[in-house]
Formats: sequence, structure tokens, C-alpha cells
Amino acid sequence: MRQAKPRRQSPRTRQTGTRRRMPARTGSGAVAYLAIVAFTSIYLVVDAYRPVSIWVAAFYLAVSLACFVAYAMDKTAAVAARWRVPENTLLLLGFAGGWPGAIVAQQVLRHKTKKAGFRQAFWGTVALNVLAFVVIFSPLLPDMLAR
Repeated sequence: MRQAKPRRQSPRTRQTGTRRRMPARTGSGAVAYLAIVAFTSIYLVVDAYRPVSIWVAAFYLAVSLACFVAYAMDKTAAVAARWRVPENTLLLLGFAGGWPGAIVAQQVLRHKTKKAGFRQAFWGTVALNVLAFVVIFSPLLPDMLAR
């Protein structure tokens, strides 16, 4: 019978005698990415009924990029134990239309995916942003205002 080779230990493991493990992820990021796909579908349906300016898509893209950068800065600061980006700032950027970039940042950087309170607030801002988009750009708005 073959004996198992002992594993090499990192210097940190040898010093403390314990292994540092990454916490298990709570779920797959595929569900989060589906929100982006669903919003893209909503955007295209709304655009088919009432054309939406290309500037709206450009705005979502720009704010998403800014949001991704903010999450990356916060992740870097968290690892280095430095000043962090306030959660309210991250939520406000998401609400303003940067939530697709936030979803990508959360999954790629593995950041802000554990804290239940933040996740609930984040998905609340996503729902409010999508609702605002539908109300503002859907063909139902002129009918509601006319009544």
C-alpha cells in the first residue's frame, strides 16, 4: 500500500499551526448574472415599444464601470486593512444604474457576497432601479399621466 505524501505547509501555516481557509460561497454567481440578462431583455422589450436613447445604455455602462472600480477599491482596502468605501456609496452607485457592474464585481472579486444585510439592501436597490426604468421608459407612462 502506498503512503500519502505529507503536504507542504506555507510559512504562515507553519508559524500559526492552523490553516487559513476561504469561506465557502453561499451560491453560484449564475443567478446574479441572470438579473443582468433579465434587465437586458426588459430593456430590449421597452425599446421595441418606445425607442430608448442610446445615452441611457451608455449611462448604465459608465455607472457600471464606476461601480466595478469602487468595489475593486473597497476589496483592495479590505485586504490591506485600510480606509474602506462606505457601503452607502456602493449602494447608491448600484441604485443609480451601476448594479450590473456591481454584480460582476461581486462575482469576479468575491466581494460583498456574504453580509446578508448588504445583500438585501443591494437587491432592493436593483429592484428599485429596474422599476424606475420600466416606469420612466415603458409605453404605459403616457397613459397613466393622461388619466
